[in-house]
Amino acid sequence: MTHPYLEWLKIANFAQNSALSLAKVSLREIHRLAIPAILAGIVEPLLALTDAAVVGNLPQNSAASLAAVGVVGAFLSALIWVLRQTEIATSALVSQYLGSGRVLQIRGLLLQVFLFTFLIGLLIPMGVLPFSSLIFKTFFQVQGLALNYCLSYFRIRVWGLPLTLISFAIFGVFRGLQNTSWAMQIALVGGLLNAALDWLFARGLDWGVPGVAYASLLAQFVMFVLAWVYFFSQTGTHLPLRRKWHPEFKSWLAISLNLFIRTIALEIAIALANRFAASYGTAALAAQSILINIWLFSAFFMDGYAAAGNAIAGKLLGAKDYRRLYLLGIDLSKYSVAVALTLALLYAASYYPIGRIFTRAPLVLAHFYQVFWLVVLMQPLNALAFTLDEIYKGLGKAVFLRNLLLAATFLGFVPTLYLFDSLGWQLYAVWVAITVWMLVRAMGLGIDFRLTYSQSKS
Repeated sequence: MTHPYLEWLKIANFAQNSALSLAKVSLREIHRLAIPAILAGIVEPLLALTDAAVVGNLPQNSAASLAAVGVVGAFLSALIWVLRQTEIATSALVSQYLGSGRVLQIRGLLLQVFLFTFLIGLLIPMGVLPFSSLIFKTFFQVQGLALNYCLSYFRIRVWGLPLTLISFAIFGVFRGLQNTSWAMQIALVGGLLNAALDWLFARGLDWGVPGVAYASLLAQFVMFVLAWVYFFSQTGTHLPLRRKWHPEFKSWLAISLNLFIRTIALEIAIALANRFAASYGTAALAAQSILINIWLFSAFFMDGYAAAGNAIAGKLLGAKDYRRLYLLGIDLSKYSVAVALTLALLYAASYYPIGRIFTRAPLVLAHFYQVFWLVVLMQPLNALAFTLDEIYKGLGKAVFLRNLLLAATFLGFVPTLYLFDSLGWQLYAVWVAITVWMLVRAMGLGIDFRLTYSQSKS
């Protein structure tokens, strides 16, 4: 017996494919997906920001603790970005099958996706942990007390990777089914639990840096359990065990691998930024930890409209509705820029209080305030890049995304970073390089989208 939610999707799909609407995708439909996706997407960076805020206000060694948690938080967020491309590939295929009226045929792929994702998520901690000291010491240039805190925090939090990746894979199914509210509800529970446990473990029980790591791990476990509960209870989807690979597994794997490669380039950029910041001293690294986590929070926050584009674009591609696809890209870009401008204004209005949320160390704050304005100004540019990036993921254009990110990283970010570092710009060099990086991404996506789909607007 088909679950009511999947039955509704079949009926809605039939109606849409019988007579494709010439109207644009409604603002109501976009907001129905975007607003819950915003709330769901910011949980992971909020885990890192909450951890940073708590340890940055510890009575002892707050600067070293903040530097350590910031570096590990940024590293794990980037690592999750690399590995969660399986979620994007899943969402793209589910939404395309939904748009073509074949959504029930994709169920056989899901168990294979979940098992593969869990295996990758488990192998990463096992492969990275023996070399964790070498990674943070050599590549990130973290030393002394900050290195000790890095290792104690990382060795606990890294075990949340397989839990988080499975949760995100399930969220990808939800998004492909045009539902982001389930992921939002799960994520809000995880975020609130993490914030409460941070203060309990780190301050109440005086566990310090390991305490915030255990708080995040427990929150990730609760989200993992809730994701499975929602998956079975809300969609009614069973997971048939098949001896043969699903016909779409190769497509899913190809999309995932290309997105893996592009996101490895992304992680290289973030890791290089942290490495250079570490070479400028502990205070500069602590300031960079705040800056990069705010930047990541902003990225995930603006990802809400991008997530809506990801889900709807795949459905429109499956329905071959290219006109609405083009108009969707234009509208979502406008909405995302509006959100980014609002976020930038909020940052500007609370420029100095934001720094004091994370630390009271004068030297760290001095580094932070010198550079934070660049993070504020680049928000609209980020919005354009992130929105079109997610639309292209929904369309399954993984090869183009891979090549663009490689070009942005190795022809834009890296040369800019080394050039301005040689001029002695220090943290300015890092954030000018990140700005150039985002500019190349936004321009490349904007030009290709217009050339490819503008002929379908009328």
